[in-house]
Amino acid sequence: MENHPASIWGDETPVVASVLAWAAQRVVTASDPKWTARPASELAAETGLTVTPEGIGAQEALRIFREVLAPATRAQDDPLNLAYIPAAPTRAAVSFDLATSAANVFAGYWESGAGAIHAENQALAWICSLLGWPRTAGGVFVSGGTTGNLSALVAARHGAEQKHGHPAGRWKLACTADAHSSIRAAARVMDVEVVEVPGDELGRLTGPALDAVLSQTPDVFGVVCSAGTTNSGVVDDLVGVADACEKHGVWMHVDGAYGGAGLCAPSVRHLFDGIERADSFIVDPHKWLFAPYDACALVYREPEKGIDAHAQRASYLDQVDRAEWNPSDLAVHLSRRARGLPFWFSLATHGTDRYAAAVERSIATARVVAEAITDSDHLELCFEPQLSVVLFERPGWTDDQYTAWSTRLAKDGVILVLPTRWQGRTVLRLAFVNPMTHADDVITALDTLR
Repeated sequence: MENHPASIWGDETPVVASVLAWAAQRVVTASDPKWTARPASELAAETGLTVTPEGIGAQEALRIFREVLAPATRAQDDPLNLAYIPAAPTRAAVSFDLATSAANVFAGYWESGAGAIHAENQALAWICSLLGWPRTAGGVFVSGGTTGNLSALVAARHGAEQKHGHPAGRWKLACTADAHSSIRAAARVMDVEVVEVPGDELGRLTGPALDAVLSQTPDVFGVVCSAGTTNSGVVDDLVGVADACEKHGVWMHVDGAYGGAGLCAPSVRHLFDGIERADSFIVDPHKWLFAPYDACALVYREPEKGIDAHAQRASYLDQVDRAEWNPSDLAVHLSRRARGLPFWFSLATHGTDRYAAAVERSIATARVVAEAITDSDHLELCFEPQLSVVLFERPGWTDDQYTAWSTRLAKDGVILVLPTRWQGRTVLRLAFVNPMTHADDVITALDTLR
């Protein structure tokens, strides 16, 4: 018996061979830094109509993808892509993403995805160990930080409702202005109020400021603090936040989507003291833990609280074994692929020591570049970087000059650096998450700011 007998689709073997050949070549070939988005009108003119009743054939579809569509995307893994939070997945992780897709595992329930879920849980256990949490802690891989933050906050509010009932007004969550934009998005989805806590001179959430707000604000069900803010890379006062949350009986959620990877780096581990007392935590392996898009690890110190909030019940789910570990019960989702497998495979392949060394290399590169900025005669460092984000400015420049410089170097494929806003003014921002980024290359590019 053939493994894949001919069907309505015909013989797809040539299709598979062509696609896998391109994918294999892409895995081992660096992307072009000049790849960039293009107007929809241009793409439409070059691709024509691709979805037709009779089909255009695999070879033509692949040609369009290879020659038109792929080059109209940004090279996230280029060593000099330092904008937003780029991605630098290991080749092992990228290649195993192919295996994950080919396996086509439904990884929502143990009954259908036990092997894949077991592997994912080993990767999650490593993250929980970095947090200093008990062995009973655990969680699930979701699509990204937005879903992870939302799911954690839903669990936090559910716990508050179980304990206190519904408030007379709206539930509230507390954070600083520098909390990730997904926190306010989650608040809109949940129809809860955001209480903004004043940050310190670097925008960090501190224990005393939080305590003052919680003392005068009723119905706060959760606090969101940052383990490395996206914009400036600073870590909140986690010990002080934990003290305030414990005093007021409020859920402590830590958003470490970008900076949480620093937990495995001995040089900065002290910045995360207090995180062991958090109730929930997220980190995105597709940011600084060298996995491909998309994967966010959401973990709970007490997973049963996540299950209590999220487990779906229906007649068609009656046969689910609730005694086993079912990832669908731990977040706002039901269907899910085993998106944590590429991360697990890379961890298993390279070992956690090499991961720690890779994160340390990014931190070291950021410090070398920051020192060069400090020593330069044309640039000013905003503050010493805590993790691997560097903010700096070119005194005297206007917003238009920053944008023109950034656009020119991006189009030339030299470096991708974008302006941002910090403390009310425009500055430039470098995000180092790729261990293959060399400080000398970045410093040479910054010389053009003269």
